[in-house]
Amino acid sequence: MNPPTVLRCAGRAVARYVLHADLAPGHSPRPHLHPVSTLAGVTVTERLPADHPHHLGAGVAVADVAGFNFWGGRTFVRDQGPVALDNHGVQRHEGFKLRDPDGFVEELSWTAGGRALLREHRTVSATALTDSSWALDLTFSLANVSGEELSVGSPATNGRPGAAYGGFFWRAPLEIAPPEVFGADADGETSVHGRPAEWVALAGRGWTLVFAGATTETRRDPWFVRAAAYPGVGSSLASAGRLTVAAGAAVVRRVVTVVADGRLDRDAAAALVRKAVTA
Repeated sequence: MNPPTVLRCAGRAVARYVLHADLAPGHSPRPHLHPVSTLAGVTVTERLPADHPHHLGAGVAVADVAGFNFWGGRTFVRDQGPVALDNHGVQRHEGFKLRDPDGFVEELSWTAGGRALLREHRTVSATALTDSSWALDLTFSLANVSGEELSVGSPATNGRPGAAYGGFFWRAPLEIAPPEVFGADADGETSVHGRPAEWVALAGRGWTLVFAGATTETRRDPWFVRAAAYPGVGSSLASAGRLTVAAGAAVVRRVVTVVADGRLDRDAAAALVRKAVTA
């Protein structure tokens, strides 16, 4: 088994990338980042939390690829609700094309039902922004290698309103109080959840995460945001409807996450986002 890859930034270890994990059935194994920390050493990811034991730090997870679950946990079935199904896929690390102290380029296969559905090209890098903040830049390209058209969905497209999770996802640590949530022109979980925006922020005890991107040239994905139930932010590949991926086509997304010590206000968050996306 390959040892974890450690990302370094400003001379410090800021993240560990786990290639393989021994997980219970139904967890949809996948490479992921955990722990991720601020420059001062505050951990800002969670792995296998009791409330959602299939949440694995920061990475890419999709609840419905042609009916297969690459998210973990139960599958939401229309007119039935969450159901435990034997439909879980696996993301497998196929190799690194590049591996440096501050980042890597990786190839992965997404397999389910005895065949490969997607081939992923993933790029991850860490860049210093200030003496108290850095940025994690993650780009993923999902190429349809199944030989036929694939349909990507979410619990929302399968009948559960407000649950369009699937794509990039970051599980933050659970604290005594929910984190503060805000965007460029909105405050609170309900104001930013399910809407496209340039960026969205979570601010906890001694840390702030600012998520930017989730874009293509022609559209901006809505954000999936949770704070009261548990702290997490992700992008929504399939929100208002299912996403069709033709055979041989690819879906590409980039999300840049500012990881900062302390609690940022709106102006400071916006300034760091501008710096991070052009770094």
